[in-house]
Amino acid sequence: MGTLSARVWNDILVSLRTQNPELSRPWLASLEPEGLAHGVIRVRSANSSHHYYLTQHCQAAFNEAAQRITGRLVTLEFVPPPVPESNSQPLSFEADEVPLNTDYTFANFVAGPCNRLPHAACVAVADSPGHVYNPLYIHGSAGLGKTHLLQAVSHELRSKGLEKVLYLSCETFTNHFVEAIERGALHQFRYRYRHVDALVIDDIQFLAARDRSREEFFHTFNTLYQARKQIVLSGDEAPNGIPSLEERLISRFNWGLVVRIDPPCLETRMAIVRKKASLRCADLPEDVVHFIAAAVESNTRELEGALTKVLATSQQFGGSMGLDIARKALGDHLAGPARQIDITDIVEAVTTRFGVRLADLQGKRRNRSIALPRQVCMFLARELTSLSLEEIGGYFGGRDHTTVLHAARTIASQQERDNDLQEKLQDLSRTIRRHMI
Repeated sequence: MGTLSARVWNDILVSLRTQNPELSRPWLASLEPEGLAHGVIRVRSANSSHHYYLTQHCQAAFNEAAQRITGRLVTLEFVPPPVPESNSQPLSFEADEVPLNTDYTFANFVAGPCNRLPHAACVAVADSPGHVYNPLYIHGSAGLGKTHLLQAVSHELRSKGLEKVLYLSCETFTNHFVEAIERGALHQFRYRYRHVDALVIDDIQFLAARDRSREEFFHTFNTLYQARKQIVLSGDEAPNGIPSLEERLISRFNWGLVVRIDPPCLETRMAIVRKKASLRCADLPEDVVHFIAAAVESNTRELEGALTKVLATSQQFGGSMGLDIARKALGDHLAGPARQIDITDIVEAVTTRFGVRLADLQGKRRNRSIALPRQVCMFLARELTSLSLEEIGGYFGGRDHTTVLHAARTIASQQERDNDLQEKLQDLSRTIRRHMI
């Protein structure tokens, strides 16, 4: 069997994270290929949980990444971990626990209008586990920072001396339960999960598909809650939005605090790019930071993937870094309609919605009926275009960049408290994007 160089394998992992950021997991970096033979790259999984995730979710994406990097029609075979010779052996849960990413701490988390409440809730939980916001349930789309916050809580609790802080995925919980049933080791399983100081579970929505696992988790939840042990959960949907989840679990998840994490605004995305670049000891010019943040609007994982592409492209050109390098690296990100939106499209939608004139927005009047739509225009221009603060301010009667920044921050803050304003902003964004298709 032939070998696959470490560099090629690393390029495959980078390609996977860039093209399929929603599949990225911290432990992927620990995977190592066993060999390459007859067009098949064999990769052994560290444990049964990882093997299940790779085979069920990552097979096609890994194959595409490998073919893209090698230029050959290769495929990947995920080899399961060795099976113990005897079913009488005790379960080893620790081997399947998801290791905490050293970068996923509160210090490395960028808080903005989209995630300030989830961040504050996690800090409060870490300061007083079991007493405030128990359980804490964070929901939102993939790649917005839920895993980062859950691991940050786990880091903080362990640093404060709590020895039994259990962080894992819902998939791992289910696999442990199935394995315990097969081995007749339910007592060991229950002791492990019901005698912890804090239980932190990611992607809890996968619990809905397993009847017996739901029943077991229900009793585990009750035991920990009654003992005032901290429970932190994350999911793609709010509890009542998870299909097939029983009412008794929904009500328990709602006992504490349920909070949503939203996609980051442009200002937050720029701060994320700066933070991620600094963690890689990379110094990016401000125009490159703005370009990357404006090019990727969806989530933090894709933002990090875009940064990886820019840094990799920079290395190909001798380490030089400029706007031309960023454009070359992210050419495929610039084809979407959102980046072709012009400020006139925003103004047209806002003036129609609020019943004002362009002359009013560009004038000096500051009464509420004019100031609000003007601020909304500036906020949406920051969100939907790559214009600078000065360019936006210039369109609205020559206002300076601090006025535009204040307007964007004001609207971002108000929408957190005002559901009607939040709905208006979402409706305006949809209207503007629809007209660009």
